[in-house]
Amino acid sequence: MKPEYLQLAHEAYLAGADLRERRCRYKRYTYGAQWDDPVVGPTGEVMTEGELATANGNRPLTNNMIRQMVKCVVGNFRNSMHDAQPQGVNVDEEVAMRNALDELDCRLLEEFLISGCAIQRIVAEHRMGGCGVWVDNVSPDEFFVNAYRDVRGHDIELVGMLHGMSRRELLMRFGGVSGAKAMWLNGLYDRLQSGGAPELGKDAGSDFYTASPGRCRVIEVWTLESRNIVKCHDRMNASVFNIAPRDAATVRKINAERAKAGTEAIEMCASTTMRWHCRFYAPGGELLDEYDSPYGHGMHPFMVKMYPLIDGEVHSFVEDVVDQQRYINRLITLMDHVLGSSAKGVLLFPVDQKPDGLSWRELGALWANTNSVIPYYRTGNGVEPRQVVNSGEHTGAHQLLDIELKLLQQISGVSGALQGQLGRGDSSAALYEAQTRNAAVALRDLLDTFHSFRQLRNRKIAQTMS
Repeated sequence: MKPEYLQLAHEAYLAGADLRERRCRYKRYTYGAQWDDPVVGPTGEVMTEGELATANGNRPLTNNMIRQMVKCVVGNFRNSMHDAQPQGVNVDEEVAMRNALDELDCRLLEEFLISGCAIQRIVAEHRMGGCGVWVDNVSPDEFFVNAYRDVRGHDIELVGMLHGMSRRELLMRFGGVSGAKAMWLNGLYDRLQSGGAPELGKDAGSDFYTASPGRCRVIEVWTLESRNIVKCHDRMNASVFNIAPRDAATVRKINAERAKAGTEAIEMCASTTMRWHCRFYAPGGELLDEYDSPYGHGMHPFMVKMYPLIDGEVHSFVEDVVDQQRYINRLITLMDHVLGSSAKGVLLFPVDQKPDGLSWRELGALWANTNSVIPYYRTGNGVEPRQVVNSGEHTGAHQLLDIELKLLQQISGVSGALQGQLGRGDSSAALYEAQTRNAAVALRDLLDTFHSFRQLRNRKIAQTMS
């Protein structure tokens, strides 16, 4: 049986499955794979929308507007990045340069737009790049947290992430100075990677317990736990400190000696406090390391911001425009199909003039070819094969496409002015500037939320350094 905290971490990871699935879909749409949603075909088989369109004789086309919108928001953020530095909280220049914070924040904003999640891990440790505070972006696919509703995260009690470490990093972090621990770790992960570990059981196929080939899964779990402590007040030294209950006997011994000397005793009071505690687990539940939070802030090392987190729900920027993007793709595909079909139109072919040796399907394929010649028997009825051409100008697809493009801008808040597109020739510079300013208002809440995240992150960096 796996340890309690590892089981709780697994449950939290499973609870985030819907968020990870939606993130994967929105990421596909952002980077151009927009025809991969599963659908049921005419015969009941499951296929992608692109495969269904192809089977119906259409060529699935993509006009990726989402990617352009995301790039536009990130680009505007870059332009205002240094002007929008959090007031009163400055990151040490050496820490910022070592971590390439500007680049990290831009990539994190892109993730924030796609999934609605901004997650970073801030730790103080020694790496190849030096010793000090390190900041890493954390993918929502590797992150788990208990269900919480407070936008400030004050009701978070369990948080952590999945690590896929190399064998070298595993031994460096958890091997210790003696060779015994390193040998134990090598044997443990040799069994895990060979697939012979009975500890995995029915969870052997879960991403939570398995890393990519050649990597070692390590599960980092932080929990908020209560601790019994003894508060001490030494008036002689004007000091206040806390000790564990097991150390109270030492203080009583000191008080006994002070009583003999006639000096004031140390005052003691039993109390309860809350501490963040970290545990690193192997997939089978083996404890690799554990410790209380060593940082000045006394918290876990993660910075988490979910947007907008209404009733615990996350709804990203990209989520709002996926339906419009899908409809735009279908309109473009329809227009392409109509234009392709109307190039030759419909062929009216008298039945009695069909050439021998050609089926109607073969005749249609021959007619569709460029510069093709169709032989036919001329009869005396005066009726010849006739081509009926439809220009397709009255399908309404062009008008619908124009409407959808405008709706896309209205829903997203990324207008043409914000993208730097020139307005009409009769538009004044003042009007264009006003349009740009008003366009930015639509994204104000999202960007201010991200700036708030950066402000709290910078504060945590400063507290981690202390």
